[in-house]
Amino acid sequence: MSKSIGKTFENRALALLEHEGLELIERNLNFRCGEIDLLMRDPAGVLVFVEVRARADSRFGGAAASIGIAKRARLRCAARQVLARWRGPSPPCRFDVVAFDGGRCDWLPHVFDGF
Repeated sequence: MSKSIGKTFENRALALLEHEGLELIERNLNFRCGEIDLLMRDPAGVLVFVEVRARADSRFGGAAASIGIAKRARLRCAARQVLARWRGPSPPCRFDVVAFDGGRCDWLPHVFDGF
């Protein structure tokens, strides 16, 4: 997927999550071990690490199913990097996925366990 198409899906995911009450903290955090697409905070103060995935269709399990063990490990590593530079006590955290399969969009909160 090209960067411009990926950016389009990230923008759509961001609009959805902001509509649901989450607040953007930062986007596209890159570390040696991985990347966080969107870093957000929910209304309860939970820090949300969001992975945005898109697939043309769900023939091979869909966008959410494409997040395998290695990708989850990279997301966890990147999240630890974010928390290492966090000022103050670490907030509660979760990992969410916004998955685009063809024309369908699914927000999957707390899709896998953390650190």
